[in-house]
Amino acid sequence: MRGRTAEDLGLLELLDPVAEAAGYAVVRLRLMGGEHARRLQIMAERPSDGDMNVEDCARLSRAISEILDAADPIAGDYTLEVSSPGVDRPLTRLADFETYQGHEARLELDRLAEGRKRFKGVLAGVDEGQVAVDLEGEAETALIPFSWILEAKLVLSDRLMKRGADLRAARLQSDPQDSQQPTSE
Repeated sequence: MRGRTAEDLGLLELLDPVAEAAGYAVVRLRLMGGEHARRLQIMAERPSDGDMNVEDCARLSRAISEILDAADPIAGDYTLEVSSPGVDRPLTRLADFETYQGHEARLELDRLAEGRKRFKGVLAGVDEGQVAVDLEGEAETALIPFSWILEAKLVLSDRLMKRGADLRAARLQSDPQDSQQPTSE
């Protein structure tokens, strides 16, 4: 789920160590577009707190650009975009489903399960490589093999927004420098 195509997975193999060395984790990588005007989109975060501010994006972008320029793994022109996963982030790693337990998510599977591919419910953790989800209208918690999940994303909610605000407030209390806004001269 972190990468869709063989080309995405090859780029992840190349760029994961670069991101890790710079202090980040790649959440998702997508190389989009045809032969012309391609776009390499990388969502990343700091593993320590899940944050990714503008300075972090710029720092990771520079580190990745150096490797991409040297290795030249992408044919033709492309634009590199490095961003935060955002509040309603994609869930791409098994650990994400544990981290965001109690929050609502949408899941799309690569196969039919109970006659459908799309599910929406509250994440209930992880159990032996399966994602536990309390589905709308179902009495029992569903266990969905992680390997079946094609895409998963948190649903924007008041609870999720409050979580983000609480984390930011805690960061600002521990590091007042983080609250300073850049100035233009």
